[in-house]
Amino acid sequence: MGIIEKMSIILLAFILDLIFGDPQWLPHPVRWIGKAINHLEQVLRKTRLPLKVSGLLLTGIVVSMTFGISYLVISSAYMLSHYIGFMVSVLLLYTTFSARSLFKESMKVYKDLREDHLKAARESLSRIVGRDTDSLDKGEITRGAVETVAENTVDGIIAPLVYAFLGGTVLALTYKAINTLDSMVGYKDEKYIDLGWASARLDDLANYLPARLSGLLIPIAAFLCGKDWKNSFATVARDHSNHPSPNSGIPEAAMAGALRVRLGGLNYYQGLPFLKPLIGQGDYDLSGEHIKEANKIMIVSSILMVISGLTLLWVGSTFS
Repeated sequence: MGIIEKMSIILLAFILDLIFGDPQWLPHPVRWIGKAINHLEQVLRKTRLPLKVSGLLLTGIVVSMTFGISYLVISSAYMLSHYIGFMVSVLLLYTTFSARSLFKESMKVYKDLREDHLKAARESLSRIVGRDTDSLDKGEITRGAVETVAENTVDGIIAPLVYAFLGGTVLALTYKAINTLDSMVGYKDEKYIDLGWASARLDDLANYLPARLSGLLIPIAAFLCGKDWKNSFATVARDHSNHPSPNSGIPEAAMAGALRVRLGGLNYYQGLPFLKPLIGQGDYDLSGEHIKEANKIMIVSSILMVISGLTLLWVGSTFS
């Protein structure tokens, strides 16, 4: 595959996501991966293997199957014709991005808050976060939306782009398998603390570089959006480790600094309290408008990632 073709695949896939998002009628590889994870979890739990061994097997099987099947599908498509291979690569890569869906779902929360529909805002938020939302006030609803926009700027956009630039559609889909594993079994509760350990550790490793790139891209995007880019950089430097995840604190700190708000604090999961360290100075009280501003920064950060990656690919090809 030539460099122009690789650049074209990534650019077209990203544009498709910005335009169409994630149509529910479209067959989606991530949903298939999710079904495979559910089935394998049930099978492995019935064995007599230690749960940590089962977790390692679950992770290895899902990741290797995703890589192998993706490679086989794309290779077979190229064998049929170069045009078919190109289109299959674009369409499969398109499914790894979620900028449009993240924008759409979080802006539902913004719209509900703007119209003072607090119950609807809680329900809208519950579709994009794992925490309990039934009793949240406006500020806590806004915090949940801003935090998920910040975190998913990495998981749903920057990371798949990084792996697409490094290894094309196959590697981007493999990353989505890792991320899906973490989102389904990578919890630290009694049910998943052992079964999900391998998935959680691999996800931490896979997101290490993308998360740190977000600590650069989000402040630059903040500058372009007229937000406090200097404070964004400063908050990343100061508060990036104020999070249970070794990666999620970076985009959250960058976003909190750009908006001059405070993230983190007390959340409830299935009725149980979980206190996260605070991120950001909190110069401004959280309001629905911050969801809108966070989305602007998310979109601009994504475009910056695409431009940067395409530029590096082009420069690299000229010197190779």
